[in-house]
Amino acid sequence: MATYIHERTDWPNLTWRNDALEEQLGAVRHRQGRLIGRMESLGLSLRQEAHLRALTEEVTKSSEIEGEHLDQKQVRSSIARKLGMDIAGLTPSDRNVDGVVEMLVDATTNFDKSLTKKRLFTWHSALFPTGRSGLEKIIVGKWRNDTTGPMQVVSGARSQRIHFEAPAAERLDDEMAAFLKWVDAKPDTDAVIKAGIAHLWFVTIHPFQDGNGRIARAIADMCLARSENSGQRFYSMSSQIRADSKAYYEILEATQRGDCDVTGWLTWFLECLNRAFDRAEGILGDVLDKAAFWEEFGDIKINDRQRIVLNRLLDGFEGKLTSSKYATLAKTSPDTALRDIEALIKEGMLFKQPGGGRSTSYAIVEIACR
Repeated sequence: MATYIHERTDWPNLTWRNDALEEQLGAVRHRQGRLIGRMESLGLSLRQEAHLRALTEEVTKSSEIEGEHLDQKQVRSSIARKLGMDIAGLTPSDRNVDGVVEMLVDATTNFDKSLTKKRLFTWHSALFPTGRSGLEKIIVGKWRNDTTGPMQVVSGARSQRIHFEAPAAERLDDEMAAFLKWVDAKPDTDAVIKAGIAHLWFVTIHPFQDGNGRIARAIADMCLARSENSGQRFYSMSSQIRADSKAYYEILEATQRGDCDVTGWLTWFLECLNRAFDRAEGILGDVLDKAAFWEEFGDIKINDRQRIVLNRLLDGFEGKLTSSKYATLAKTSPDTALRDIEALIKEGMLFKQPGGGRSTSYAIVEIACR
């Protein structure tokens, strides 16, 4: 008796009940169209800012799902450089950050290009530029092999529980050939449904020694870009998956241990996508807030240090801004930082929050624009 979906005789002929998804898919497609329409009504600079924020979330959250925490400033800077955006406060980025960025930017901006074995190998090599995952040397830019045992997803340090076991390495050429042919074939179903199937199918094959989850989510993003016929991203599926990570792994395991009817997985995928649109409204609001702030204060003369810090606050600075944090962000002395802050308070751009002494912190003023 088959334990996993890929062991069934009808694999990979996945099926689903259209009648069970019809209403939900229609609602998601409606929201998707409304979001794209709202973004396209913005000016070029605002669309670019929203695109940059969404991609930054996608890269950081997709990595967080795998337990890797990337520096958000590096991610944002790497994306901006890759897309040729002229933004202030760019910082140098590590090779591993650039690699994840290169993969996602290629997947989404070149969404209309064929997904080939060579392209996947290039993505995988970009994810692991040193040939290692942490301290472990891994097979990079090639399908995995089973020399150290079968590919398993497990949990628990001592009593390990096997959540899933992938197809044997000897099956990978045929499995991936079928998958890649299907991805680039003329759609015989809705393109959003295809994105959900592509995610599940790839992660079930698990063709690489590491990085399968991130590549599966990049493929889903590519398919979603195809569904919109646009390389600009205004929402992040990975951000929502990260928020729902427990449910994500539970539905994956249940589906991979089930039969080839994947209606349950697609129901969850559409629900997750719908919640991602909710988060996108927040991204749009933040972008409009930033634009309104600079429209209000754009004529005030400030120095480069002040502009860098203000933009960091407007881009979603975590924690409270203190004079010492200002000094670090602006790469200046504590005395200069305090003078800069006092000048910004005088201009009405910052205000001092309640509290004093070492706990003194500052916040940016809010401009009503929504």
